[in-house]
Amino acid sequence: MTMQFGNAPASGSAKAYILGEDGAASPAFAAIDGEAIRSALAAVGFKAAKGKTQVLATVDGPVAVVGAGDLSKFDAAAMEHAAASLYHGTKAAGFEALSLDVRGYDAETSARALFALNLAAYRFDKYFGPAKLEKAPTLKSVTVVVDDVAAAEAAFAPLAAIRDGVLFARDLVSEPANVLYPQSYADRVKALEGTGLKIEVLGIAEMEKLGMHSLLGVGQGSERESKLVVMQWAGAADKNATPVAFVGKGVTFDTGGISIKPADGMEDMKWDMGGSATVVGTMISLASRKAKVNAVGIIGLVENMPDGNAQRPGDVVKAMSGTTIEVINTDAEGRLVLADALWYCQDRFKPQFMIDLATLTGAMIIALGTDYAGVFSNNDELAQRLDEASKTVSENFWRMPLPAQYEKQIDSKIADIRNIGGRPAGSITAALFLQRFVNNVPWIHLDIAPTAWTNEQRIPTVPEGATGFGVRTLDALVAKFYEDA
Repeated sequence: MTMQFGNAPASGSAKAYILGEDGAASPAFAAIDGEAIRSALAAVGFKAAKGKTQVLATVDGPVAVVGAGDLSKFDAAAMEHAAASLYHGTKAAGFEALSLDVRGYDAETSARALFALNLAAYRFDKYFGPAKLEKAPTLKSVTVVVDDVAAAEAAFAPLAAIRDGVLFARDLVSEPANVLYPQSYADRVKALEGTGLKIEVLGIAEMEKLGMHSLLGVGQGSERESKLVVMQWAGAADKNATPVAFVGKGVTFDTGGISIKPADGMEDMKWDMGGSATVVGTMISLASRKAKVNAVGIIGLVENMPDGNAQRPGDVVKAMSGTTIEVINTDAEGRLVLADALWYCQDRFKPQFMIDLATLTGAMIIALGTDYAGVFSNNDELAQRLDEASKTVSENFWRMPLPAQYEKQIDSKIADIRNIGGRPAGSITAALFLQRFVNNVPWIHLDIAPTAWTNEQRIPTVPEGATGFGVRTLDALVAKFYEDA
């Protein structure tokens, strides 16, 4: 799909405008004679409520209107919502070209319209045959009409980098597990070196030498070799400055292992690598926009399968930290992967902070539903900064407690720690398990099980399917608090 800025509506395109409730008009609509359009909208009862769209047939061709609610509160986030809503309301309207007129708004706000259109139009149709491809949206091109094309393009450049990260993450999560497995995943990341990222891939031999038996135990039942991928971006003026770090769970398919999951719904476990996808997307965003920061991204890639060599409930493994772990349930595997990845990260890179992301627990969905990800942290300042960053990009997080008295739930009778603490407070005890491997580095654990995938479109910039959740927040966190002045 073609999307671009222009200083006038594209020839032959349907024209689109933003309207507010109670008859309020955007600058572009106020600049035209819109009485006929208003009359037609009144005739169909259109109220310009936020996100509502209406397509009209006029003597000059089709016109689309998107409601923005209270225009007195219209800002960049509202522009995103309006533009993405417009796309969904017109993508199957029958015309191929659309021109959204946002003249009168500043370049930064106007750029968010094109950004939102890019996110809203995402489709993972790689495996569709001709019959399904014929059902693709009729809309083929969108022009965002602005006052100053050059200024809008300059404002869009960093957003394009974030878009690339979000869409790459969505692609990773959408892929089936027979296509995306540890080696093929590592190969895709290795191919990103052209962006300026430095990529290392560790295999079983290297991880055994490091003592990563917690991670390796998860993948020992698979024919696919486990991998640890290390991404580095050196964008700070001082290339030796302490980096920020992101660590992701990359279970490319999770059967549960010997503690096997029920068959119903197991196909969804292709997206149990959603945390790692967010880390990759974040590193793409930072590198593509040349962020003035040193950053590290680490992803542990495994496939959790139940063959004759698979890890058993009751096994004891030794993590890289030297901690011994009693494996009570092989379906609590993500924390075993992250334990070694987190320890490796802090041991090698001594980062300013570590943020890990994982589709870790179903309990998080029970606690927060599907609109919020859980936040667990040992550092109030870092958690507050994440909260501030998330609000600028409309991603929802909720901080959860880490009560020390729950530590006893993960005590083991035969090892230092066990990998589950029972049903009560399951997400909390999982986070407490991970906290044992951060070595007092400022740290956040993001349980994105509720938000990595959606079975219905909840916000207009995130279509059904893989969401790429977290890329925007982590990029905003770095941009707001950790880049060179």
